[in-house]
Amino acid sequence: MARIIPFLTRTRGSADGSSRIGTPDILAYGYLLLGVLIILVPVLWTLMTSIKPERAVDSFDTRFLPMAQIEKDIPGIGVKPIWDWTDEEGTTRESFKQGPTRQITDISTVEDPETVLQVPRTQLEVAEEIRIATENYLDPLLKRNGQDNFNFLTYLFNSVFVTVAATVITLLINAMAAFALSKYRFRGRLTFTMLIIATLMIPASIILVSLFFVVWSFGIFGSLWGVIIPAAATPTGVFLLRQYMLTIPDELLEAARMDAASEWRIFWRIILPLSLPALSVLAILSVIWRWNDFLWPLIVLISDPSQHTLQIGLTTFSGEFDTDFHYILAMTVVSLIPVTLVFVWLQRFITTGIATTGLK
Repeated sequence: MARIIPFLTRTRGSADGSSRIGTPDILAYGYLLLGVLIILVPVLWTLMTSIKPERAVDSFDTRFLPMAQIEKDIPGIGVKPIWDWTDEEGTTRESFKQGPTRQITDISTVEDPETVLQVPRTQLEVAEEIRIATENYLDPLLKRNGQDNFNFLTYLFNSVFVTVAATVITLLINAMAAFALSKYRFRGRLTFTMLIIATLMIPASIILVSLFFVVWSFGIFGSLWGVIIPAAATPTGVFLLRQYMLTIPDELLEAARMDAASEWRIFWRIILPLSLPALSVLAILSVIWRWNDFLWPLIVLISDPSQHTLQIGLTTFSGEFDTDFHYILAMTVVSLIPVTLVFVWLQRFITTGIATTGLK
């Protein structure tokens, strides 16, 4: 906290050399606040909506707090939703409906449930309280209330395996390609680099059919490796790592070769440790890509539910005639936790990695 406060209150100063807040400071802090709101508000809104009761979610309740209608167990009647009835004398009394809602509604008070009264609908207000709907999380995780088809642990294991394996392979392959394109001198090096970068302009949807036939030909259709291998090499990763490796002095490599170090030893003991900031940035991007990927895993793994990832598993709550949005929102929040933890763990490398990948 002792460092955060001086950082947030730091100013550029005005033209006369004073430390008072100037126009650049106002613009900078305004831009910073806008960015925080753009990123934080949707996430916070999703979190708050995920703890709202099913009725509030289905009715598209736009209030920020999780409001739920109060229900009471009335002797001889059962559990009933409670409404506040304001009588002609201005007294508010707890009531429950005896008939459907219309201009004149039949109600009974909690104190006298046997007496049926007819009151205008305008005199009735929903009796609500703030309640966190923990069942949105516990029902799918514990397989309660008919949620037996959602195998959270299986989906979580598959997602973690795909994300970790794909990220490790992506880092290794992209680092090797970037090392060759940045430190070796051979004819066509620039041409290969431009071709790799040019593939960024090809939409992923165009090559889905080709990737499908490749996966089918290699016999890994319906397997997690069919999701991992096709996306192992990414042009973004090659370009990012190459630009960073260009900043590593060639004299370090020449000195290692004079000490009889092999090319693999140079790559493993010199290049990779010095490229750790860029590798961390690529790792974060890879984790986000693999963890949130939906279309390609759906194509490859649709035939085997036991191989589904967490993102595909969320479709369990979407039926032909009904969709459990409260479960989808809750499990979406759960799926955000691993990515957030990875980001927090590697965030100290982000600034360094992004700031230096474009330098030469």
